[in-house]
Amino acid sequence: MNLTRRSLLASASGAALLGGLAACGGDSSSSGTSGGGGDSKSLTVWFMQDSVPDETQAALKKAFEAENAGATLNIQVQQWDGIVSKLQTSLASKDESPDVVEFGNTQVALFSSVGALLDISDMEDELGGSDLIQSFIDAGSWEGKLYATPMYAGARVYYYRKDLFAAAGIAVPTSLDELVAAAKALNTANPEKNPDFSGIYFPGADPHTNEGWLFTHDGQYAEKDGDTWKGMLSDPGSQAALAQVQDLMLNATKYALDSNENVQAAYQLFNDGKIGMYSALNVASAKIDQAMWDADKVGVLALPGLTPGSIGKTFSGGSSLGISANNHNVDLSKSLMKLMYGDDFMTDMAKIGGWIPGRTSFASALTGPTGSIAQEIIENSVLTPNSPQWGVLDGNNVPRDFWVRIAKGEDVKTVAADVDKTIADALNKS
Repeated sequence: MNLTRRSLLASASGAALLGGLAACGGDSSSSGTSGGGGDSKSLTVWFMQDSVPDETQAALKKAFEAENAGATLNIQVQQWDGIVSKLQTSLASKDESPDVVEFGNTQVALFSSVGALLDISDMEDELGGSDLIQSFIDAGSWEGKLYATPMYAGARVYYYRKDLFAAAGIAVPTSLDELVAAAKALNTANPEKNPDFSGIYFPGADPHTNEGWLFTHDGQYAEKDGDTWKGMLSDPGSQAALAQVQDLMLNATKYALDSNENVQAAYQLFNDGKIGMYSALNVASAKIDQAMWDADKVGVLALPGLTPGSIGKTFSGGSSLGISANNHNVDLSKSLMKLMYGDDFMTDMAKIGGWIPGRTSFASALTGPTGSIAQEIIENSVLTPNSPQWGVLDGNNVPRDFWVRIAKGEDVKTVAADVDKTIADALNKS
């Protein structure tokens, strides 16, 4: 399916989604007890799969029920696949809505813009204030009000084979140009003579890795000028990024056209010696064979910047927390939010979950090989356009399809111009 067709689908599904949620909580500009806010003593929170460790969930339930006499906390774990449409239905229902919800941070604008979430501006300071990840605060805000706060972030790092770099006489890259050169040189050297070897794993179906190159070159999908969105993929910075990305895809990897399913299992290629470098979240370090760590074969580095020794800008991925406008008890919902930004929960998200917690001062609890660089990566991270329609575009795989076209070797200027129009048309649709 081409991008023009996808853009029409995205616009249609976006209109349906936004329309379906329009009655969610009444006036989204009101604060305090807007929408919902009954006196039920039973609260429901939705967490996403693999977000909150089981023992952390159990501790949260125990602490909440001990702190709120007579109240019960029902924790439900949801699948990422299909979650936007499920939220559309549930948040709009006064009976079926969860009270507190975990969202992917790029999904928040879709729901806050139509009144589906409670305005929690008055809670920002007691939930962490300046300690909260700023890019997530930006994503959780709509028209000057705060609707969702950062729960956790994942730092996107590069894992690389130190032994293969050494065998090929390649220095660890300190800039983006050096990383391109290293990946191509390692691809050619193939020190272990593996017939399926690639210097780097770099598929089009992994947009969040590719976005690091876009953002590091100060490129972006779109920017807002006044009230109008403009596609930015044709701008010089974006074009420089696309040229480098395509160079890697065509000259340093056999896996440029790997499927989305295979992207999730890239660590297996790394463990099997089929790739010399790949990008993944910091928590992926646990999937790399322990024997490789023990033998000191694996190194970790942040995406480098444009100048030697600088750090690049990766996609600011992670989850946020909000209160449904159709919550069943405002006071209990706020009490639960406060617990989740307390010392115990935030420490657990780092120490047990391996995530960068929403309150960055707790990142010191991170352990493992990525702990020393994770916080700096997150502090230098960038978000995709903060628009309700971006969540729809993303859900319809417009960004992924764009990068796949680059991976196929299409002309970067032509692809950029096509997608600039697709994105602008969608984001400017009321």
